[in-house]
Order: sequence, then C-alpha cells, then structure tokens
Amino acid sequence: MSDLNIRAGRAEDLDAMLALLPRLADFPLPPGRAPEDTYQGDGKTLKAWAKDQEPQCRVTVAEDGTGLLGFTLVRLQPEFMSGAPSAHLEVIIIDPRADGTGLGKTLLERAEAMVVAEGARSMTLHVFANNERARSVYDRFGYSGELLRYVKRFPA
Repeated sequence: MSDLNIRAGRAEDLDAMLALLPRLADFPLPPGRAPEDTYQGDGKTLKAWAKDQEPQCRVTVAEDGTGLLGFTLVRLQPEFMSGAPSAHLEVIIIDPRADGTGLGKTLLERAEAMVVAEGARSMTLHVFANNERARSVYDRFGYSGELLRYVKRFPA
C-alpha cells in the first residue's frame, strides 16, 4: 500500500462505495435482521450525498492503484442530549484486501481530526452488540458504550 492516497470523496466514487456496503453485515447478525438491514439506509445517504443533497455529510476515501480500499461517512450534527457541536460516524468500511494494514485506524483518525477541525466536541457511532471485532476497535480508540437500544419484534 505504498501508493495509498487518502482524499475527500467525490460523486464518482459512489459505485465503489456502494459495492463495499455489504461488508457492514460481515458478522453474525442479530436474529430477525437481514444483511441489507445493516446498510440500506447508508446507501440512500451516500446516493443523496453524491447529488449534493446531504451538505452535513463528509466522506473520506482511501485508494491505491487497484481502486477504492475503504471510506468513512461522517455526519455533522448536534449531540443527541446536550446539543453541543458533534458528529456521527455513519460508516467506516475497509475492503478485505486492506484488512490488517492499519487502514481502518488511519481512516478513523482522519475522520476524528476532520470533525474536530469543523468544531465537533464529540463523535458518536452505532455498533451491533454482537459485532465484537468492531467493538474492540472502538474500545481501543476511546469510544465507550453509553446507551442500549432494545428491540421487540411483533408478528407480521
């Protein structure tokens, strides 16, 4: 990955980003969840962003000579409880070709630096409770669980 380039995302990156979204379901999903449940909303957000309809979203991509290797999608938004300037990490995805290279760490650090530069005082994210790989990464980066989301499914 010596020719790694990290830059702001562009609309022409959309197809490559959408192709990576199924990676968000690359763990044992909770009962009642289909893989597309984990990323269909993110796909809609990316499509709107590519059309300049999501001005609060920031996308950073990592690429090399073989193509897109990963990206982050961050939304600038007030903090849920206090209303203070904040951001929400909507998506961080690394192509399997870049697993174990430290690219995820690099992209997360870039996302954090970007939102701090734009005035955010915190960044939130959502992660499934049983996505142990992702949770361990976020724990190492100083994120901590704050709220639990409970779901009860009703018969159709």
